[in-house]
Amino acid sequence: MGWFDALLGRSKPAKPDLDALFALPSAAVTLQAATGFVPAGTGSVSFRAAEGGAFAQLESDIEALMGRTEVSHDSYGYTWLLVRNPDVSALVTDLHAANSSLESAGFGPSLLCSLVTFADPGGRRLAIVYLYKRGTFYPFAPIGDTRRDNALELQVRGVLEGELKIEPDLSSWFPVWGAPGL
Repeated sequence: MGWFDALLGRSKPAKPDLDALFALPSAAVTLQAATGFVPAGTGSVSFRAAEGGAFAQLESDIEALMGRTEVSHDSYGYTWLLVRNPDVSALVTDLHAANSSLESAGFGPSLLCSLVTFADPGGRRLAIVYLYKRGTFYPFAPIGDTRRDNALELQVRGVLEGELKIEPDLSSWFPVWGAPGL
């Protein structure tokens, strides 16, 4: 960032740190101890697919690398790779591999987010979402199709603040309605 940018109040965007995903297994232990939410065995990566054969081949390679994946598309034009693995460490490794493959092939700007799903004994669902462009996490707790459990999200933020880099701007906690696995 240059002097002129500082004068105009511009700041450099946070650099994504995909290795931050590896903090999720220990955060899962903390989350379970504090709230009773346990990993549900699913996670997903969301990205905007590019046109062309190179991207199609990369997408195919990622699916082959990760094995247990399901591909879906949402109404906003994003592609979702759903991964199933009951071991949260292995699940995070798969998600990291997918993100890293897209990033190293030059498609980093296409990445939107990754999430890992949790559930409690009462059947409530929760996702810990990693925002690729901001390098931060936030909780998302849907209730039905269009409502959120804001109290639970704030509770989880308090529980995980020491474990994960939580997104401080609540307006960036966008809903991921219909995310695969959630």
